[in-house]
Amino acid sequence: MGAITAWVAGLVFGLGLMVSGMANPAKVLGFLDLAGVWDPSLAFVMVGAISLAALGFLIARRRARSWFGLPMQWPSSTSITWRLILGSAAFGIGWGLAGFCPGPALVALGAGYPKAAGFVLAMLAGMMVFELIEQAKSRVARA
Repeated sequence: MGAITAWVAGLVFGLGLMVSGMANPAKVLGFLDLAGVWDPSLAFVMVGAISLAALGFLIARRRARSWFGLPMQWPSSTSITWRLILGSAAFGIGWGLAGFCPGPALVALGAGYPKAAGFVLAMLAGMMVFELIEQAKSRVARA
């Protein structure tokens, strides 16, 4: 049941990204171009998404188990670290340069945007480098 739910959620997410224009890098870059011809339409998408997510989190915080009986899992840390700040900055810079973030990039790849292929390959390479660094740090800590 969990796999079907994940598939449906991914489908709804992808359709929402396509309908809202979030998978189109030109639309996203138009939103981020505050000094040029600014396109505020994605601000409305973000406000709607944040509002809906806030409502979902409000409801979820009151529950001990999910609707499928699994325990609710929340982050164990709420501290703001340099690692978080630098990661957020890297994410924002990448989003501003390419017009993609991970979810919309995968949707755009499936929709046939050629630029998305390069972004997804770079994203996967970055994930692999991160994992290698984390494994190396773990080996050093154990030694």
